[in-house]
This record gives sequence, structure tokens and C-alpha cells, in this order.
Amino acid sequence: MTWSYNKQMKPDGAFKDFGKKDGDSMYDNKKDFGKKDGDFLPKACVKVSGGEITDCVNTPVDIEPLVTGAVVKVPAVLAELTVQFNVNSIIDLPEPATEIKSIGKRLKITQCLLLQNTNMLFIEGFVRKNIQYATRKCSNSEGTCGDIRHCSVDVPFKCSTAVTFNGLEPLPVIPGSTTGFEYLANFDIEGPQFGNKDHLQTADYTEFNQISTEYFNELPFCELISSRIVEFDEFLNPKFLAKEKFYGDKKEKICCDKKSDVPFEEIEFCSLQEKMVIFLTLKVLQNRQVAVPPLLADFC
Repeated sequence: MTWSYNKQMKPDGAFKDFGKKDGDSMYDNKKDFGKKDGDFLPKACVKVSGGEITDCVNTPVDIEPLVTGAVVKVPAVLAELTVQFNVNSIIDLPEPATEIKSIGKRLKITQCLLLQNTNMLFIEGFVRKNIQYATRKCSNSEGTCGDIRHCSVDVPFKCSTAVTFNGLEPLPVIPGSTTGFEYLANFDIEGPQFGNKDHLQTADYTEFNQISTEYFNELPFCELISSRIVEFDEFLNPKFLAKEKFYGDKKEKICCDKKSDVPFEEIEFCSLQEKMVIFLTLKVLQNRQVAVPPLLADFC
């Protein structure tokens, strides 16, 4: 009896792949003898693990500047100013809160546009505020328990202000132009008052010719430097829960335990009014071409 790899001799003398059914190809068999199902599941072909981070050594490289002079295009400062925004808004929370834990703020500007040929600057933006507040689930006369939740809101603002150009004056706007022109044409004319050699000479009215010129002026833009926000937040219509125990049924709707009590100073509110004064310092810039003279001495 002769054996081959992964095959056995049937009693009738025919070869058969071990563990395969009749009619299956031996090349489609992905299981070796003695292997269980799942042993040939695909595995990650690459695995990278981090190594130690050590100090790196650097070597200064000589700088090769342009010393022959050049004309460069760089932002030039037109003005630097601090703009004050006064913002008043009301924020409604999605659920009753007992206190404000913290308020994170980030100033975001969506528009800062200098209307050219004027000194008016238009600014729009919003303050992204993340309000973290405490809620009440259960309480008694000794304290309250609940969750710390958060709510993110965008408080918009916009204004216009007159700019004093304490840097360079902005470049004047060059307007576009449209000019039409015509060609001379000769037309034959007929009539009892015209002779055979008479012709009509005038602009050719069978065509339209025009020259259009447009200039792509440099639009001034803004660069933010710093911001400072002074705010005052006040709870609107706060409810003293100790009074609700005797004068209303709101306590039973809010507390998870109807028999629970609350500390005498505990309050809940759903809205707060905020007043903000925003001080935004920015620069108004415009790209300009500047001539850089050559260096007279060797560059060190």
C-alpha cells in the first residue's frame, strides 16, 4: 500500500483527501491534517509597537540666504486695534440644574472684512461655551445626589467699527472698465435722392465689439492676536425646593424618591442669563510687494 501526503487509500484502491467529501478538489482544501476549524483564520500581517523615546542630537546647518536683493510679497500691517463686544444672551438648559460647575469658552471669528475705500471693519463670530452643571436625582435633608452633565452652545455676536490706520494706508481699489468700439463700414444706398456713386459711411451696426478690463485687487484680511472675556452669569427664576415641599407638587415630579427631603438652601433652575464683554485684539493686513535691498556686508 502506498501513501501520499494528506491522502489515504480507500479499500477500493482510490485515493481520497482526508476530511474532504467526494467531488471536492484537493487544491481547495485549506485544512491540514490534525488542524481544527478556526486555526487558519486571517491574522494581521503587520504589527508595530512603540520603542523608547530618547534625546535626539542635531547639528546646525549653514543658512544660505539671498543677499543680492529681491522683490517679495509679504503681509503689511494696516492697523492694530482692540475691539469691544457687549453680548447679552439667555441660555435654556435641557433639564433642571442645581448649580453651574464650570463654563469653558472659546472665541471663534467667522467674518472680519474691511470694506475697501472706507475704514469700516465688519466682524462676526460666536463664543463656543461648554457649560457643566449638576443635576439632582435623589436628596434628603442632609444633601443631594445627581449627575454632572454638560451642554455646548454657540453665542453669536457681530458689529462694525471704524478703523484708524496706524500702519500703512490700504491700497486704493482699481475699478474695472468696459469700452466698446466700432469699425467703419460702407453700405450701398438707393433712392430717388441718391446718385449711383453715393454710399453710406457709418459704424458697422452688424457687429458688437467690446474691451473689458478687470483688476484683481488685494483684499485686506485679519489676524487674531488675543481675546479677553469678562462675563456675569445669573440664574433665571430659581426654585427653592424646600418651599415646594409645602406649596406645590413639583418636588414629587422631580425627586426620584417621593419621601425624600431636600436641604433648606437647595435650588433648581432651567435658564441663565449671561452678560459678556469681549475684548478682541487683531491686526488688519494686506499683501504688498516690498523691495529688499542687497546686503553690503558678508552674512554672518
